[in-house]
Amino acid sequence: MPGKTTAAPRITKFTNCRLVRGSSLVEQDLWIDSLTGKILKDQEAFYGLHLSPDEIIDLGGRILAPGLIDVQLNGAQGFDFSVPCDTKEEYDEGLRMVNRGLARTGVTSYLPTVISSNPEVYWKVLPSLGPSAAAHHPELGAESLGAHVEGPFLSPGRNGIHKPEVLRAAQTFEDLLHCYGKENLANTNPIKMITAAPEVGNMMAQIPEIAKRGIIYSIGHSDATYEQAVSATNQGARMITHLFNAMRPFYHRNPGVFGLLGRSERHRPYYGVIADGIHLHPTSIKIAYNAHPDGLILVTDAMRLCGLPDGIYDWTNGERIVKTGARLTLEGSDKIAGSSATLIECVNNFRRWSGSSTADAINACTVVPARLLGLEGVKGSLDAGADADLIVLGETDDLYSGPTLTVDQVWKFGAKIHDTDKVAAV
Repeated sequence: MPGKTTAAPRITKFTNCRLVRGSSLVEQDLWIDSLTGKILKDQEAFYGLHLSPDEIIDLGGRILAPGLIDVQLNGAQGFDFSVPCDTKEEYDEGLRMVNRGLARTGVTSYLPTVISSNPEVYWKVLPSLGPSAAAHHPELGAESLGAHVEGPFLSPGRNGIHKPEVLRAAQTFEDLLHCYGKENLANTNPIKMITAAPEVGNMMAQIPEIAKRGIIYSIGHSDATYEQAVSATNQGARMITHLFNAMRPFYHRNPGVFGLLGRSERHRPYYGVIADGIHLHPTSIKIAYNAHPDGLILVTDAMRLCGLPDGIYDWTNGERIVKTGARLTLEGSDKIAGSSATLIECVNNFRRWSGSSTADAINACTVVPARLLGLEGVKGSLDAGADADLIVLGETDDLYSGPTLTVDQVWKFGAKIHDTDKVAAV
């Protein structure tokens, strides 16, 4: 099991805290074990196993929540997942830098996202991006839950900033095997999610095989009609990538991909929302949330420029990106080129704009993505037996924005790896 290898369990008890339980914040203690890296059942730990906490932490009424999960992240800390390095060792060191940086923002698990690229890029980088829990130690920071490949099977008319010349159309599953690499689509593959346009080529017929391999098919960068989007979900599509962005706009006679949120509950997919104040109008987010609150997943779509100063930066396709605060645009145009907001910033924005409870805003990047990924009860949860990936959230009162959540502490597999009051361990 991941975690420390001490001679005896290291039991920590959090008290005087509010836990995220469903849609509410509940005053309750939480016990964790740093040896197993798991959350304990407190009654059983005390009365059944006769354990005593080695450490009791009084959180002073702060919120204790699961670590955040980002299912769409293109890079950070100056490192881009879509850019191979000269050696695998150099690339893996870049990943470790990202993992440590992400942990400081409250993200403890994520899907490293590779954008539309030539096959050689996928062959080279995907082996490094698979799930990393088996060999992951707390001090390494955030953990990969598997890669998200966004493209290259996208609509040329909805490519956003994806380079048009690398886009492809799949006619058979062999086309996917060649593009991503056969070993990367095996049963123990590093790929966890594929974003593709179902109407391009013969992609619709490939969705069942993708789903059969345990890979989430997400509709994105698509000009699909409502009928085509319905067909995709009937074939096994379970997600929409960054709803509203890079897809056919809503129209009252053909609602497009967005129309899927109006279907019956069992047919509605999950959907990603970038709540950075740039990609979407707050009212658009509120409309989507009201239509399907249980399916909304907050994502950053963050690029390697996250954490870097404002300026003009070279991008992977030879073009350049202008960074102005959180806003990233393609030089010489108004095309949005991803996000540089953190996930906790998106949580704060979403809470203000949607009218959701604080707990539900946190759920949108914890329990909901965990459910999508098949990790319910393991990640994104404070239930006994779940991984002890935790964040302690403070709350400040911003003069302009109102109540704002801050990441005060981060715990990974039961070990504290970041504390704003002390020197961080990551």
